[in-house]
Amino acid sequence: MKNNTIKNINTIDELAKFADYSFLNTLVCDPLANQNGQNHNPREVFNGHYVPVTPTAIKDPIYITHSKTFFKELGFADSLAKNEEFIKMFSGDTSNIKKPLKNIGWATGYALSIYGTEYYMQCPFQTGNGYGDGRAISILEAVINNKRWEFQLKGAGRTPYCRGADGRAVLRSSIREFLAQEHMYALGIPTSRSLSLYTSKTETVTRPWFNENSYSRDPERMIEENVAISTRVAPSFIRVGQLELFGRRARKKEHPKALEELEQLVLHAIKREYQDEIDENSSIEEKVILLALKFRERLTSLVSNWIRVGYCQGNFNSDNTAVGGFTLDFGPFGFIDIFDPEYQPWTGGGLHFSFFNQPEAARKNFNSFCSALMPLLESNQNALDNLAGIRSGFAKEMNEKMEKMWTSKLGLKKYDEKLFNELMHLMLKSEADYTMFFRELSSIPKDISSLEISFYRKINDKELQNRWNKWLETWKSKLSVSSEDLKTVNPKYTLKEWFLVEAYEKANNGDYSLILELQEIMTKPYLEQSKQVEEKYYLKKPSNYFGVAGISHITCSS
Repeated sequence: MKNNTIKNINTIDELAKFADYSFLNTLVCDPLANQNGQNHNPREVFNGHYVPVTPTAIKDPIYITHSKTFFKELGFADSLAKNEEFIKMFSGDTSNIKKPLKNIGWATGYALSIYGTEYYMQCPFQTGNGYGDGRAISILEAVINNKRWEFQLKGAGRTPYCRGADGRAVLRSSIREFLAQEHMYALGIPTSRSLSLYTSKTETVTRPWFNENSYSRDPERMIEENVAISTRVAPSFIRVGQLELFGRRARKKEHPKALEELEQLVLHAIKREYQDEIDENSSIEEKVILLALKFRERLTSLVSNWIRVGYCQGNFNSDNTAVGGFTLDFGPFGFIDIFDPEYQPWTGGGLHFSFFNQPEAARKNFNSFCSALMPLLESNQNALDNLAGIRSGFAKEMNEKMEKMWTSKLGLKKYDEKLFNELMHLMLKSEADYTMFFRELSSIPKDISSLEISFYRKINDKELQNRWNKWLETWKSKLSVSSEDLKTVNPKYTLKEWFLVEAYEKANNGDYSLILELQEIMTKPYLEQSKQVEEKYYLKKPSNYFGVAGISHITCSS
C-alpha cells in the first residue's frame, strides 16, 4: 500500500495523485463486456469479477451537502464539495476526467440468499447471473492517509444488473442513506461513509409510493420524484453475496476458472479488509480459516451494537452484508420508537429480519459466507472441520456479544439474566420509547416517575408501578458506572423516520435546510445539545404517525 499522507486537497488533480485501482488491476473483467464502459443493458454475466460501466450523469446537478467529518478525515478542503470538476465527477459525469483517474467505473455481481436460503428464480434469467449492482457504480479507489477507500456512486444509471430498472436513486432515499451513514459513524458503529449528495435541477423519475395518510402496506400510486446521486465510501464494497456468487459457481463447476475466480476474490477481500490481521505468507487454507474467525468477530459485534442503539436493518440479506463487517446498504432501515422485539420497518421483511431477530439473521448470513468458502478447502478435511467448528460457534459468540452489550448498556459488572428479562417485560408493558427510556435511565432516576416521560402508556397500575420501583432498586444496587458513563453508551438522539419526512418534503421544493439541521444534530447523538434541539427531537413519536405508510413502514423501492 502506498504511503500517502495528505492534509489538504483542493482539486480533483490533487486527488488523482492518490488513485490506486487494486480491484481493477488484480481481478478479472467480464470477458463479454464492452471495454468502453457502454454496458448499460440488462444481461447475464457468466464470469469475471466486475463489469466496466460508464456512469450516467444526472442533469444539471445541484450541491446539497457533504460530510465535513469525513472530508476532514480524508484531508479534503470543504470547498472541494462545490468545486465544478468535483461536482461533475460525483454526480456521474466522468467524461472529461484526466489520467491517472479512470472515466469508466465498475459494477459487480452477487448472489441472493434470504435468511440462509439460496434464490435464483427472482433473477430475470432465473439463473442467478443477473443479480448485482443495479444502480451502484464504483468510480475511484484511492489510498489516502495510509487507508484504502473505494468511492461508489449510488443512482448513477443502469448496469447489466439493473434488471430493467432505470438505475436512478431518488432524493428521498438518498437523503436517508446520506444522513444514516453519518449518524451510524457518530454512534461509533462500523459503517460505509457518506461523502457527498447532489440532486438534479431538471431530472425526475417515477416511483411507486403511498397515498397521503395511508395505512396500506403496498404502494398505491406512482409519483414523480427528483433524482439524486450520493457517494458512499468504504475500504471495499465486497459483500457476502459476492463471495456466494463465486462460491456457487465453483461448487457447481459452472466454468473452467470458477474455483480460481473464487480464490482470487477471497484473497482480494482479505487484502482489502483484513490485511493487518491475516499474514500474507500463510497458506490459502490458513487464510480462509482466519477470515472466517475475524469476520465472525466483526459481524457479531456489529449486530449487538445495532441493537444497542435501536437500529433495525430491515432487509438483512447476505448481499446487504459487508465482508468487512460494517453496516452497508441503508435501504428500508429504521430506528425503533416504541420498544417491540418484532419491530420491522420494511413491508417485505417479516419477523426473520425484525429487531430482536437480527442476531439469528446474522447467523444465517454467516452460514452462507462459510458455504461460499468451502470449495477452497475441499482437499483439506482438517480445514473443513475447522470451518465447520467456526460456523457452529456463531450462536455462542453472538450470545456472548449480546450479553456483553446489555451489561454495558445497563452499566453492570456482569450480565444479570433475571434483571434483563424483567426489564424487557416492563418496557413492553409500559410501551417504552427505546431511545428515550435508556437515556432517562442513564440519569439514574430515584423512582419510576422520572422514566414516565418515555412511556407511551400512562402507568396507573399500582402493581406495575411497584414492579418498576423494585426493578430500579435492584438495578441501582448492581450499578457499577456513573451516569456520564451510561450516557456514552445510550444515545440521546437517533434518526427516526418521522424526523426525516419533513426534510424530504422541504427538499423536494428546493429547501435543504432541514437536511443540514439533521446532519448537525445526528452527528452528535450522545451529547445533550441545546434546549431547542431537545424540544424538537427528544420526543416520543406522535400518535397520529403510528401505522402511517412512509413513516412507520416503507417499501424496498427507492
